[in-house]
Amino acid sequence: MPIATLGAVVLDCPDPVALAGFYAAVLGGTVESDEDSRWVDLTGAPGTPLAFQAAPGFAPPRWPRSDGSQQFHLDLTVEDLDAAEREVLALGARPLDTEDRTRAFRVYADPAGHPFCLCAC
Repeated sequence: MPIATLGAVVLDCPDPVALAGFYAAVLGGTVESDEDSRWVDLTGAPGTPLAFQAAPGFAPPRWPRSDGSQQFHLDLTVEDLDAAEREVLALGARPLDTEDRTRAFRVYADPAGHPFCLCAC
């Protein structure tokens, strides 16, 4: 019997409203924030819920780095890698590892620097 269930994946970031808006544009859903916008939920999107928390002094993960960890990344399943790439780049993502066009995935950073993969798997 499990001890717990996964409630949400929470991303630390400098601007929770802006980062939630990025993921709402990518995944769908509605951005809901508390009074001071230090905690923001993305609701109504399919899959595991995402939340965003203000982190003063936030330093984004570095990918790839042999002297540090990326901490975690999100795998986002898409049907058309090229079309999805155009859309996430237009929303402010930046490519991290996208040169090998024969693979079924490409790696990007969201506007706050968290790595994520678009996967046509």
